Amino acid sequence: MKTIGLIGGLTWESTIEYYRIINEEVARRLGGVHSARILMHSFDFQDIDTPMLEGRWDEIGARVAEAATGLERQGADFLLICSNTIHKVANFASEAVSIPLLHLVDVTASAVKVQGFSKVGLLGTIFTMEQDFYKGRLADLHGLEVLVPEKEDRDFVNRVIDEELTFGNIKETSRERFVGIIDGLASRGVQGVVLGCTEIPLLVRQSDTHVPVFDTTRLHSLAAVEESLKE
Repeated sequence: MKTIGLIGGLTWESTIEYYRIINEEVARRLGGVHSARILMHSFDFQDIDTPMLEGRWDEIGARVAEAATGLERQGADFLLICSNTIHKVANFASEAVSIPLLHLVDVTASAVKVQGFSKVGLLGTIFTMEQDFYKGRLADLHGLEVLVPEKEDRDFVNRVIDEELTFGNIKETSRERFVGIIDGLASRGVQGVVLGCTEIPLLVRQSDTHVPVFDTTRLHSLAAVEESLKE
C-alpha cells in the first residue's frame, strides 16, 4: 500500500471527510482491520485565509510547497491538496516535489466524462467560480463546457461557504437555496453540477436534487485509495 500525503486543514471540516472516506474505502476493499497509510500536513487555516482574501497567492503557494516537501521527506508516495480553491497554487506543490500530485480537477473531469457529460455547472468559492484556474483546466485540458451561477447566486454560495460551512454550520435554508441554484444551472442546459468546494458536500447531497452532482471530496478521496492500492 502506498502512503498518501494529505495537505489539509483547508478547512479541517472537509479534511475530516477525506480521512474518513479514505479509511472506510480501504477497509471495504481489504477487509479485516485494514486502514490507509496517511501522512498529513494540517494548516492553521487562518494562515491561509488571510493572505487568500488579500490576494497574496504566491505566499500561499510557498506555504503549500513547503507542506508538500515535508510530506515527501516523511515518506509520502503521492500528494492530495484537500481543497478545490487551493488548487489555484497546485503548481507550487507539484514543482517542489518529485512525487505525483493527484490533481482534484483532473479526477473530477474524469468522473464527469465517465457519465458521458460535456456541459457542467460549477459551485465553489468566489475564486473557483470566477477565476480561470479551475474552469480553464476543465475546459482546456478536458474539453468540458462550464457554467457558473449568476453574480447574486455566486455571492450567496461564497458567503455560505465562508460563514457557515467552514464552521460546520449546516442550515436547511441554505440547502434549499443551493438546490434552487443547481436547478437554475440545469435550466441553462448543464448535465450535472460539480460541487467544487470540499465543504459543499457537507450541505448538499445527491438525494437533495434530481440533477447529477459531483462530490469532489468523495471523488478525490476514492481516487487516492485507487492510487494507494495500485500495484
